[in-house]
Amino acid sequence: MQANTQFSWERFDRMPIIGIIRGLDYNTTLQLGRMYWEAGLSTLEVTLNTPNAAQMITNLRKQFPELNIGAGTVCSPENLQMALDAGSQFIVTPILEESVIKTCVAQNVPIFPGAFTPTEIYRAWNLGASAVKVFPSTQLGPQYIKDVLGPLDQIKLIPTGGISKMNLKAYFGAGAFGFGLGSSLFDKELIAREDFGQLKEHFISYRKEVEEFFGESQKRFT
Repeated sequence: MQANTQFSWERFDRMPIIGIIRGLDYNTTLQLGRMYWEAGLSTLEVTLNTPNAAQMITNLRKQFPELNIGAGTVCSPENLQMALDAGSQFIVTPILEESVIKTCVAQNVPIFPGAFTPTEIYRAWNLGASAVKVFPSTQLGPQYIKDVLGPLDQIKLIPTGGISKMNLKAYFGAGAFGFGLGSSLFDKELIAREDFGQLKEHFISYRKEVEEFFGESQKRFT
Protein backbone atom coordinates (compact mmCIF):
# COMPACT_ATOMS: atom_id res chain seq x y z
CA MET A 1 0.00 0.00 0.00
CA GLN A 2 1.47 3.33 -1.02
CA ALA A 3 1.33 6.50 1.03
CA ASN A 4 -1.10 9.16 -0.04
CA THR A 5 -1.99 12.70 0.84
CA GLN A 6 -5.39 11.99 2.36
CA PHE A 7 -4.40 13.40 5.75
CA SER A 8 -7.35 15.54 6.85
CA TRP A 9 -6.15 18.88 8.17
CA GLU A 10 -9.77 19.79 8.77
CA ARG A 11 -10.13 16.96 11.28
CA PHE A 12 -6.81 17.76 12.92
CA ASP A 13 -7.58 21.47 13.20
CA ARG A 14 -10.88 20.62 14.87
CA MET A 15 -9.28 18.14 17.29
CA PRO A 16 -5.48 18.68 17.34
CA ILE A 17 -4.51 15.67 19.46
CA ILE A 18 -2.13 12.99 18.21
CA GLY A 19 -2.67 9.83 20.24
CA ILE A 20 0.60 7.87 20.43
CA ILE A 21 0.37 4.08 20.54
CA ARG A 22 3.62 2.44 21.64
CA GLY A 23 4.30 -1.16 22.60
CA LEU A 24 0.72 -2.43 22.58
CA ASP A 25 -0.36 -5.67 20.96
CA TYR A 26 -2.20 -5.88 17.67
CA ASN A 27 -5.72 -6.70 18.94
CA THR A 28 -5.58 -4.08 21.69
CA THR A 29 -4.51 -1.45 19.17
CA LEU A 30 -7.47 -2.19 16.92
CA GLN A 31 -9.83 -1.99 19.91
CA LEU A 32 -8.32 1.34 20.89
CA GLY A 33 -8.72 2.58 17.34
CA ARG A 34 -12.44 1.94 17.50
CA MET A 35 -12.85 3.64 20.88
CA TYR A 36 -10.73 6.55 19.66
CA TRP A 37 -12.93 7.08 16.63
CA GLU A 38 -16.18 6.67 18.56
CA ALA A 39 -14.96 9.22 21.13
CA GLY A 40 -14.55 11.86 18.44
CA LEU A 41 -10.76 11.95 18.26
CA SER A 42 -9.20 11.86 14.83
CA THR A 43 -5.41 11.44 14.62
CA LEU A 44 -3.54 8.33 15.74
CA GLU A 45 0.17 7.52 15.62
CA VAL A 46 1.70 4.05 15.87
CA THR A 47 5.39 4.11 16.72
CA LEU A 48 7.61 1.91 14.58
CA ASN A 49 9.24 0.34 17.65
CA THR A 50 5.88 -1.29 18.39
CA PRO A 51 5.80 -4.97 17.31
CA ASN A 52 3.94 -5.39 13.99
CA ALA A 53 3.65 -1.60 13.64
CA ALA A 54 3.43 -1.66 9.85
CA GLN A 55 0.60 -4.20 9.88
CA MET A 56 -1.20 -2.17 12.55
CA ILE A 57 -0.98 0.98 10.44
CA THR A 58 -2.26 -0.78 7.33
CA ASN A 59 -5.21 -2.35 9.12
CA LEU A 60 -6.11 0.77 11.08
CA ARG A 61 -6.26 2.60 7.74
CA LYS A 62 -8.60 -0.05 6.35
CA GLN A 63 -10.88 -0.33 9.37
CA PHE A 64 -11.07 3.36 10.32
CA PRO A 65 -10.87 5.46 7.15
CA GLU A 66 -12.23 8.43 9.10
CA LEU A 67 -9.04 8.60 11.18
CA ASN A 68 -5.69 10.09 10.31
CA ILE A 69 -3.25 7.19 10.80
CA GLY A 70 0.49 7.81 10.89
CA ALA A 71 3.84 6.42 11.97
CA GLY A 72 6.05 7.63 14.79
CA THR A 73 9.65 7.02 15.85
CA VAL A 74 10.70 7.35 12.23
CA CYS A 75 14.47 7.88 12.45
CA SER A 76 15.88 6.90 9.05
CA PRO A 77 15.06 6.68 5.34
CA GLU A 78 14.51 2.95 5.83
CA ASN A 79 12.00 3.61 8.63
CA LEU A 80 10.27 6.15 6.42
CA GLN A 81 9.92 3.77 3.50
CA MET A 82 8.43 1.12 5.79
CA ALA A 83 5.94 3.65 7.14
CA LEU A 84 4.93 4.89 3.70
CA ASP A 85 4.57 1.36 2.33
CA ALA A 86 2.24 0.60 5.25
CA GLY A 87 0.03 3.52 4.23
CA SER A 88 0.98 6.13 6.82
CA GLN A 89 -0.79 9.43 6.20
CA PHE A 90 1.65 11.42 8.30
CA ILE A 91 5.11 10.96 9.80
CA VAL A 92 6.46 11.83 13.26
CA THR A 93 10.11 11.70 14.32
CA PRO A 94 11.74 12.03 17.77
CA ILE A 95 14.77 13.73 16.20
CA LEU A 96 15.69 16.21 13.49
CA GLU A 97 16.55 13.87 10.60
CA GLU A 98 16.86 16.07 7.54
CA SER A 99 16.57 13.30 4.93
CA VAL A 100 13.22 12.19 6.36
CA ILE A 101 11.86 15.73 6.37
CA LYS A 102 12.98 16.43 2.82
CA THR A 103 11.49 13.21 1.46
CA CYS A 104 8.15 13.87 3.15
CA VAL A 105 8.06 17.43 1.84
CA ALA A 106 8.86 16.20 -1.69
CA GLN A 107 6.05 13.61 -1.50
CA ASN A 108 3.57 15.99 0.15
CA VAL A 109 3.29 13.83 3.27
CA PRO A 110 2.68 15.80 6.51
CA ILE A 111 5.80 15.61 8.67
CA PHE A 112 6.12 16.50 12.38
CA PRO A 113 9.84 16.23 13.21
CA GLY A 114 11.14 16.27 16.76
CA ALA A 115 13.21 19.21 17.97
CA PHE A 116 14.13 20.65 21.35
CA THR A 117 16.07 23.91 21.14
CA PRO A 118 14.99 27.06 19.30
CA THR A 119 17.73 26.44 16.75
CA GLU A 120 16.53 22.88 16.08
CA ILE A 121 12.91 24.03 15.95
CA TYR A 122 13.71 26.74 13.42
CA ARG A 123 15.82 24.37 11.35
CA ALA A 124 13.03 21.79 11.19
CA TRP A 125 10.50 24.44 10.17
CA ASN A 126 12.86 25.89 7.56
CA LEU A 127 13.25 22.43 6.01
CA GLY A 128 9.50 22.32 5.43
CA ALA A 129 8.02 20.67 8.53
CA SER A 130 4.22 20.77 8.65
CA ALA A 131 4.57 21.45 12.38
CA VAL A 132 7.41 20.84 14.82
CA LYS A 133 7.14 18.30 17.61
CA VAL A 134 8.75 19.83 20.71
CA PHE A 135 10.21 16.77 22.40
CA PRO A 136 10.58 15.97 25.16
CA SER A 137 8.33 18.64 26.67
CA THR A 138 8.07 16.91 30.05
CA GLN A 139 10.35 19.30 31.95
CA LEU A 140 9.75 22.40 29.80
CA GLY A 141 6.18 23.42 30.54
CA PRO A 142 3.89 25.85 28.71
CA GLN A 143 6.18 28.81 29.36
CA TYR A 144 8.81 27.31 27.07
CA ILE A 145 6.31 27.17 24.21
CA LYS A 146 5.35 30.79 24.84
CA ASP A 147 8.99 31.86 25.00
CA VAL A 148 9.90 30.12 21.73
CA LEU A 149 6.89 31.57 19.95
CA GLY A 150 7.88 35.09 21.00
CA PRO A 151 10.47 35.48 18.22
CA LEU A 152 9.33 32.46 16.16
CA ASP A 153 5.61 33.10 16.08
CA GLN A 154 5.12 31.70 12.57
CA ILE A 155 6.09 28.16 13.62
CA LYS A 156 3.47 25.58 14.54
CA LEU A 157 4.52 23.69 17.66
CA ILE A 158 3.27 20.32 18.90
CA PRO A 159 4.60 19.72 22.43
CA THR A 160 4.90 16.03 23.24
CA GLY A 161 5.68 14.47 26.62
CA GLY A 162 4.15 15.46 29.93
CA ILE A 163 0.86 16.72 28.43
CA SER A 164 -2.33 15.81 30.28
CA LYS A 165 -5.81 17.15 30.94
CA MET A 166 -4.32 19.12 33.83
CA ASN A 167 -2.14 21.32 31.61
CA LEU A 168 -3.60 20.98 28.13
CA LYS A 169 -5.39 24.33 28.24
CA ALA A 170 -2.26 26.03 29.57
CA TYR A 171 -0.28 24.75 26.58
CA PHE A 172 -3.05 25.90 24.25
CA GLY A 173 -2.97 29.30 25.90
CA ALA A 174 0.80 29.46 25.37
CA GLY A 175 0.25 28.98 21.64
CA ALA A 176 0.60 25.23 21.03
CA PHE A 177 -0.73 24.14 17.64
CA GLY A 178 -1.51 20.63 18.85
CA PHE A 179 -0.33 17.87 21.18
CA GLY A 180 1.25 14.45 21.17
CA LEU A 181 -0.25 12.33 23.95
CA GLY A 182 0.89 8.86 24.97
CA SER A 183 0.57 7.39 28.45
CA SER A 184 -1.74 10.10 29.78
CA LEU A 185 -4.25 9.32 27.03
CA PHE A 186 -3.80 5.54 26.81
CA ASP A 187 -4.26 4.70 30.47
CA LYS A 188 -2.23 1.57 31.25
CA GLU A 189 -4.51 0.33 34.03
CA LEU A 190 -7.64 0.58 31.91
CA ILE A 191 -5.87 -1.15 29.03
CA ALA A 192 -4.62 -3.93 31.33
CA ARG A 193 -8.21 -4.51 32.51
CA GLU A 194 -9.44 -4.31 28.90
CA ASP A 195 -11.94 -1.75 30.09
CA PHE A 196 -12.50 -0.24 26.67
CA GLY A 197 -15.77 1.39 27.66
CA GLN A 198 -14.02 3.41 30.35
CA LEU A 199 -11.19 4.18 27.94
CA LYS A 200 -13.72 5.62 25.53
CA GLU A 201 -15.03 7.89 28.29
CA HIS A 202 -11.44 8.85 29.07
CA PHE A 203 -10.89 9.81 25.41
CA ILE A 204 -14.13 11.81 25.43
CA SER A 205 -12.94 13.77 28.45
CA TYR A 206 -9.90 14.91 26.45
CA ARG A 207 -12.08 15.83 23.50
CA LYS A 208 -14.28 17.93 25.78
CA GLU A 209 -11.24 19.67 27.24
CA VAL A 210 -10.21 20.79 23.75
CA GLU A 211 -13.74 21.82 22.87
CA GLU A 212 -14.01 23.84 26.08
CA PHE A 213 -10.82 25.71 25.22
CA PHE A 214 -12.06 26.49 21.73
CA GLY A 215 -15.37 27.65 23.18
CA GLU A 216 -13.72 29.88 25.78
CA SER A 217 -11.19 31.46 23.43
CA GLN A 218 -13.07 31.31 20.13
CA LYS A 219 -9.75 30.11 18.77
CA ARG A 220 -9.43 27.95 15.69
CA PHE A 221 -6.27 26.78 14.00
CA THR A 222 -5.89 27.20 10.27
